[in-house]
Amino acid sequence: MRTDRRDTSIAPRDLLIALGVAIVQVVGSIGANHNQSWAEPLDAAGFVLLVCGPVALVFRRRRPVAVLFVVLAVTVLYVARGYGYGPVFLSLVVAFLGAATAGSRWLTYPVLAIGYALIVFAVPAVSSAEAPSLAALTGIAAWLLVLLAAAEIIRQRRGTLDARRQRAEAARRSVLDEQRRRASEERLAIARELHDVLAHSLSMINVQASVALELWDSRPEQSQEALSAIKVASRDAIGDVHALLASLRGGEDHPPIAPTAGLGDLDGVVERARAAGLAVTTVVEGAPRPLPAVVDVAAARIVQESLTNVARHSGSSSADVTVSYAPTFVCVRIDDDGRGPVGTATGGGGNGIPGMRERARALGGELTAGIGPVGGFRVQATLPFGGDTAGRT
Repeated sequence: MRTDRRDTSIAPRDLLIALGVAIVQVVGSIGANHNQSWAEPLDAAGFVLLVCGPVALVFRRRRPVAVLFVVLAVTVLYVARGYGYGPVFLSLVVAFLGAATAGSRWLTYPVLAIGYALIVFAVPAVSSAEAPSLAALTGIAAWLLVLLAAAEIIRQRRGTLDARRQRAEAARRSVLDEQRRRASEERLAIARELHDVLAHSLSMINVQASVALELWDSRPEQSQEALSAIKVASRDAIGDVHALLASLRGGEDHPPIAPTAGLGDLDGVVERARAAGLAVTTVVEGAPRPLPAVVDVAAARIVQESLTNVARHSGSSSADVTVSYAPTFVCVRIDDDGRGPVGTATGGGGNGIPGMRERARALGGELTAGIGPVGGFRVQATLPFGGDTAGRT
């Protein structure tokens, strides 16, 4: 169903059209009356009727159907008074096109038949107006069909333009929605990266600070090592945050880059955990290959978060990190011989295991955490990346 969106204001164009129609009707009707011997001479009433139709056209955008009936009544009255046929029908044509293209077909199209019957049959039968000849009847009917076709063409044209505007508006809204969705995803990714950077570093700093305080008096040399580890961890954390902020300032052409080592540098990933005094053993199974950046970052973050949990909650002094490459996925597994984290929220903002699981699911993978096959605690994540990844970053 077509929505009526017509303008209800009186535009200067409407005034110009009404003025033009009035001039044509008045001037043309004077000449037409002289050429029709049977016609009544134009008097004041005739000129008033010739002007009333164009005046009504000024309001055709507000009330197109009402204006059509007003103009039809004025035209019928003009012909009924015996004035000659002529340009008086011009205002009726304009009123019909305005109503037929803005309103319902079923309400406006029958007006053509009504007007035809009134003007060429009813009016001559009850007035001094001359009845049209058969040729004139046929000609008038043909012009009415042309007028009907013109109205339909205009309606179809407007419908096409409306459909195009709606599609353009829908496309624009779709683009805006997609931009909002991407912006939301980017904000979530930034929040996750900041959490991982700060949670991992601050957790290690917390562990080393506790060690330094406990050994300050009894083993000062180990306290110094713990303080050195705190210095390194805090320096690296500051560098990571600066790198992340710098990548954000790069704009759309420079998307955020994760300030972390990837699985290709597994020793770099576990470096902070080792600096905190945790004995970490790394094992790589399968042929290492370049991974998509999002998969590489996610895997590295899962390893770091798991080692942070080991250092803070498990009571274990060692952990094993295993990275297994398969044709379509990579699997990271972290095992320790401690008691595992208490619950599922593990420091650093309370995201812990739920945060790692969310990261894995966002990539279409899965993460499990629980008691290992020989005791201790195991975190295992499987992250798919498709087939050939050569050359991907």
